[in-house]
Parts: sequence; structure tokens; C-alpha cells
Amino acid sequence: MKKALSVLGVAALLLGAAAATVTWLNRRDEVDVTEPVAAIAASDSLLARGAYLARAGNCAACHTARGGPAYAGGRGIATPFGTVFSSNLTPDEKTGIGRWTSAHFWRAMHNGRSKDGRLLYPAFPYPNYTQVTREDSDAMFAYLGSLPAVEQTPTPHALRFPYDSQAALAVWRALYFKPGVYQADPQRSAEWNRGAYLVRGLGHCAACHSARNALGASSEALDLAGGLIPMQNWYAPSLSSPQEAGVGDWDRQHIVDLLKTGVSPRASVTGPMAEVVLRSTQYLNETDLAAMAQFLKELAPPAPVTVAAAPAAPAPVLAQGAKLYEQHCAQCHGEQGRGVPKAYPALAGNRAVTMPQTANLVQIVLNGGYAPATAGNPRPFGMPPFVLELSDSDIAAVLTHIRQSWGNQAGVVTPLEVNRMRAASVR
Repeated sequence: MKKALSVLGVAALLLGAAAATVTWLNRRDEVDVTEPVAAIAASDSLLARGAYLARAGNCAACHTARGGPAYAGGRGIATPFGTVFSSNLTPDEKTGIGRWTSAHFWRAMHNGRSKDGRLLYPAFPYPNYTQVTREDSDAMFAYLGSLPAVEQTPTPHALRFPYDSQAALAVWRALYFKPGVYQADPQRSAEWNRGAYLVRGLGHCAACHSARNALGASSEALDLAGGLIPMQNWYAPSLSSPQEAGVGDWDRQHIVDLLKTGVSPRASVTGPMAEVVLRSTQYLNETDLAAMAQFLKELAPPAPVTVAAAPAAPAPVLAQGAKLYEQHCAQCHGEQGRGVPKAYPALAGNRAVTMPQTANLVQIVLNGGYAPATAGNPRPFGMPPFVLELSDSDIAAVLTHIRQSWGNQAGVVTPLEVNRMRAASVR
């Protein structure tokens, strides 16, 4: 009996120590919202700056429901753990942030806590926004406070147990979240540091371009190394690897063009990145885009990996793919896969075609591929969907043909891969 009580006592002490550690980790560098906050004069220049920063952070994309008022929340964000619904950022006093202070907003950005102290789910990318400066946070808060107030009660989250509990979220944060404002690297130029601040902080690029573990956390060690976007079934390619989307050898202006217009001589954007350009990066000024380009150019490439040449696909598959390519693709992309400049991308030597991850290729053939309509490219060319026209084996064959023609030496695409993507698209 004494031994059992002793064991229980030790277990209780360990649990208490663990709880105290989790609490401490969730309270470190906590913003004090009880201190009086001086009102910020909402000058035209401050509001303009806040609007610009909100665009840089692409806040409206998540905090605006389809067809709903801007920034009024209610958009469902699907995650592997259930659906999180975005909050109302308009200055409505009952359902928005009308009763918040700039300190409450700064705490949400920096610590991931709501006004009442409740922990926020990282579908709101505070693991990235924590790097935003207080000055920029205050400007964004002033801008949001200038918007028309919209009374729209936030929709409750629909998360599965235990992910719907604050206790589970506190443990997750203790393991994977550490607050910290961006610290400039003194060994780098001011331009590089500005680019790093935008890419790692407000731009929260790692939220898509980093792989996540089973609990939805990404590793800083693999920052921007590419990852499958949860629930969207698009692959955000590595921004450092020259085999994926690394731009170390690009002309800097081409990177700026891609972020500004969605197209450049080296690539074009589709899928989720098209929405980022549409809603966010096309509105950034040339100085900030150049800074982002410089930071991306200087990302250290990963250690080289020797990859064996992919085995050739069976002759019947290649023949089937070649016939389908001639019927459906050659008119735009050319018989030799060279494409048409400023219209249809080349397929020969295209990294998006040859990288090992094939999710984006299958997505584009199934559902179409469209660049964003931007001021610099107001009438973009697009690709129609073939989801109703081609079978799984057809799509697998034509993609395999493309990946193994004109000097491309990538692996085969199987009908099973296509079938899985098709099934995921209709959920």
C-alpha cells in the first residue's frame, strides 16, 4: 500500500512539474495587456501603412468569407484536425475587435492569445507573425479600426477531441511555439534583412513552404524546404532547392516580376500561390519585392543528393501518353514541349514537371491551372480542366510521357496517384 502511494505521489509530482513547465512555456515573453496604452493618432499615413502591411500579410484571404464583408471573418479553414473558422477583425464592439486595445492585438500577433487570454489555434499563423514588430502591429491595428464595423458572430470551431481543448493546445505550443520579434542579422545587408522579415514574418511563407509533422508543426531546421499543404493537396515547393523552386541563379528582376505579376521568363504561378499574388504580393512596392527577391536568392541550397535516373516507363504507357499529348496538349505547349513565351509554359526542362513530388501536376491536369489576373498581367492564359475528359490511366500516361520526353528524366505517374488526387478533390 505504501509503495502504491509512493508511486502515485511521484506520478503526481511529475504531472505537476510537467503542467508547470507547460504553463511557463506558454507565458514566456507574454505581452502585458493591463498596462495603460496611449491612444495612437490614426493619421492618413499610419492608416495607409497599416493597410499595406495587412496586404503584405494577406490577412483578408483568411478573414473574409466568400461573398462576405472584408475582414469580418467566418471563413472555414480545413485542417487535419477539423475546421477552424476565422475571426471578425472589423471594429464591431460585440463580435469584432472594437473593444480591443493595440496591446491586445499585439499579444494576438506576438503570443497567439485572444483578448480574453484564450489560446489561438495556429491556423492563424502566429508562429510566423510573432516576428512582426510592435510598430507594424500597431499600424495594422489602426487600419483595422478604421474599417466599417460589421456585426458577425464568429462561427465556433469544429475540431475533433482532443484538439478542441485549450490544454492540448497549450502542450502543442510548449513543444512547438516560441515567441520572438525578428532580429536583424548584422552580417547581412539592410535589404536582405527586410526581405527576411517579410518572408519569415508577415508573408508567413513557411506556413506553406515547410513540411509539417503529425501534429501540424513545422521545423525551423527545414525552413522553406517545401511541403504538402494540408487539406489542399498542393505541394509548396522548396524555395531553396534548385531542383524545385530555388531562385539562386535567377535574375533578381525575374523574381520581382513573378511576385508582382504572377509570371516571369522563368516561371508562372498557379494554385494557392496564384491567390497569394492576387491578394497580396502584387500590391507590394518595388523596394520590398526586391528585398524579398534578394533574401530568396541567398537561401542556402540543401546538401546535394545523388538521385538515380528514373527507370523508363513501359512502352505502351509512353505510346498512350504521346497520343494523348498530341490530342490535348501540343496545340499550346508545342510538339517538343517548348511552350509559347508569355502564354503557355515550356514543359521541357521545367522543374515543376520534373520534381519528384507530382501533386501539382495532377492537380493542374484534373482541375485546370490559372495564373492570377494582376495589373501587370491582366489577362493571363490558363489551362482547362480535364477531370471529366480523361481517366486516371489517361492522366497518368500523359504526365509520364511529359516527364520522360525532350530530355526530362523524371519518374512515372501512376493511375493510383491520380485516383487519390481525384478523390480528394471531390470531398
